[in-house]
Amino acid sequence: MAQPAASDVVGPTPSGGPVPLISPRDGTPAPVTTIDGLADVVTRFAAGTGPVAIDAERASGYRYSQRAYLVQLRRAGAGTALVDPLPLQDLNSLDAAIADAEWVLHAASQDLPCLADLGLRPRRLFDTELAARLAGFERVGLAALTEALLGFSLEKHHSAADWSTRPLPQSWLTYAALDVELLVELRDVLAVELDRQGKRDWAAEEFAALVAWGSQPPRVRAEPWRRTSGIHRVRGPRAQARVRAMWYARDEVAARRDSAPGRVLPDSAIIAAAELDPRDERALLALPGFGGRSVRRLARLWLDALAAARGLSDTELPVPPTIDGPPPPHRWAERDPTAAARLARCREVVIRTAAARVLPPENLITPDTVRRLAWTPPEEITEESVSATLRGYGARSWQVSLLVDELTVALRDPQD
Repeated sequence: MAQPAASDVVGPTPSGGPVPLISPRDGTPAPVTTIDGLADVVTRFAAGTGPVAIDAERASGYRYSQRAYLVQLRRAGAGTALVDPLPLQDLNSLDAAIADAEWVLHAASQDLPCLADLGLRPRRLFDTELAARLAGFERVGLAALTEALLGFSLEKHHSAADWSTRPLPQSWLTYAALDVELLVELRDVLAVELDRQGKRDWAAEEFAALVAWGSQPPRVRAEPWRRTSGIHRVRGPRAQARVRAMWYARDEVAARRDSAPGRVLPDSAIIAAAELDPRDERALLALPGFGGRSVRRLARLWLDALAAARGLSDTELPVPPTIDGPPPPHRWAERDPTAAARLARCREVVIRTAAARVLPPENLITPDTVRRLAWTPPEEITEESVSATLRGYGARSWQVSLLVDELTVALRDPQD
């Protein structure tokens, strides 16, 4: 896929290559930790103008929760603010101060849930990562886009840091401030590029869908234990019951400690125990993943979980999950060759259309939507019925308008 050249967007990059951005233009502000400090930020940002750049730092891989441990904001006339939400009850007052502004985020779907937990919910937003995808850029990370479009390089050393650390090191705070330093400028450049490509309305629909998604309560996943890495190796309902019992035992400990589950016990250890079903501490601790001191201290917990699974009646064992939607595509040729042929034709339409419009196929339409449409097409295949089906799966108007004609043809048997 061809990527728009930086020179087409903002002119040539500075001579000598990208300029390292090592500190915010106004310096690195101290984190706001008090009600009075938050009130000052609220006043400043309410009086600011234009879009608000916003970002959040979590402690994924370290903590059980996905809460935000730092919120960064920047707005013209207000400067940059770093807000530590831990000592503050909520950020509702800040939300009200910037409610009328467009919020600029990068990869908004990652941050919207933890921002909503603090009372921060955008009414309008611009997602620079999604905008870059729609514009056809192959490298859509914040650092890559800032370098390509603005001529500045950003260091990303602390992206996987434990942001629950207190006090936060000064270098981390600088990194966090830089994440919003050029976000509005990046938004402006991408908006021009989207307009140049005739994709501004597409982006507006996508951003509106993100706002709507972010306003919904988080979806509770059914049987989350089935996502244990390596579970495909575990055969039989009794062994799967052992995975389930171990998973929930670990989850209880992780929640109590506010620690990432994998730091309590790795998935690989759960799978090993489920496969071999050790009956005593010696056999358990000999398995891979059970060597750590903190894991050994919980040996009785793990053995009790395995014993509980062992004691279940057959009717209490896990049953295969109900599949919501079509089977995996690799089974289609055997189960329904006609549907498999439909899927191949539909995929060809999506790939060809996406290439012509210079955007990733998955942003043109979700693969799941294509599969569902091909597996269960409308009873009467017309442009109207196909359009209604696509919209029912959440496709936006711009997506439907680009695809409905050719997908309608692709769904029909060529021999009819």
